[in-house]
Amino acid sequence: MADEIVELRADSSDPLFNKDDMFYKKFPSDYRQVRYFALLLVQQAPHEIKEVNLLEQQICELLRNAIKHGNKNDKSKSVEAWYKFTKTSAHLIIKDEGDGFKEMERWNEFNKKRSECIRNEDFMELANYVSYRTIDSQLDDGGNALFAALEYWDGGIVYTDERNCVAVAKNFVQKRYGVELDQVRNGNGG
Repeated sequence: MADEIVELRADSSDPLFNKDDMFYKKFPSDYRQVRYFALLLVQQAPHEIKEVNLLEQQICELLRNAIKHGNKNDKSKSVEAWYKFTKTSAHLIIKDEGDGFKEMERWNEFNKKRSECIRNEDFMELANYVSYRTIDSQLDDGGNALFAALEYWDGGIVYTDERNCVAVAKNFVQKRYGVELDQVRNGNGG
């Protein structure tokens, strides 16, 4: 349903946490190297799903959140990444050593109100929901990347019960070149 509002949730037993057949890397909490870390992961992805750097951008954001919000830029802590890419999917698990996403319920409520304003075209009220901020937010924080992540990771976003580990999945439409199979079956492929 197009009007359904997707919420973040915590469920350590979710199948997205299955690490079978996944690659693994461990990174230091070095915020300056986030893009490099993301590129190390993305290099394993087949060309078909790289989507003009969108995949890299989304992976960067997952790593940034783990380092900045989870590990609080503490260089003695690390971030773990499990990942698997196919021609039609991307699946990642990112774990930090932080206290977890304690504001999840508040964020979900904020996102629900924001989405309702957009759906109802109530742009005056929407001004109150431009950025999600907490007492710990810095000037460059606002939760806007999480709004984009909900749209991008269409296969799901789920946190462990501790909320310091997130699993995400993206499904890609396989591109076909030449004649579509349906055209051939219907006699229109000639």
